[in-house]
Amino acid sequence: MAKIPVIGIDLGTTNSCVATIEGGEAIVIANAEGARTTPSVVAFAKDGERLVGVTAKRQAVTNNERTFMSVKREMGTDWKEGVDDSEYTPQEISAFILQKLKADAEAYLGQDVKQAVITCPAYFTDAQRKATKDAGVLPVLRFYESSTNPPLPR
Repeated sequence: MAKIPVIGIDLGTTNSCVATIEGGEAIVIANAEGARTTPSVVAFAKDGERLVGVTAKRQAVTNNERTFMSVKREMGTDWKEGVDDSEYTPQEISAFILQKLKADAEAYLGQDVKQAVITCPAYFTDAQRKATKDAGVLPVLRFYESSTNPPLPR
């Protein structure tokens, strides 16, 4: 029976990172660009294309109004920002980052990933923790509160 992969994600304010366990050791998974961290940046190009990570960060100076950085600071608040005809919450912007990390992990592992542990700072309020969990549900991940607790319901 094949093991179902579980990934660990550090959803950071500036950069994010994804890891898995192989042979009892934590292995940080490189992203599609070959780096071990991914900038926590999402941008929308003028043609509507969504950019995540290093590609979003590279064009931030020339496309500042359509680029989102440090949205982790807004988790658990009613912050919303509009681009074209859409409004985005911190959870939705974070979900785009999580989708990229999930895709990078799936490319590395060669199989679908449906379960993750996502870090939250110890100082996060319940609202911020729930917002982080909600961000993970959007890319269809099932969560563990900790490695010893049963999965949280989706």
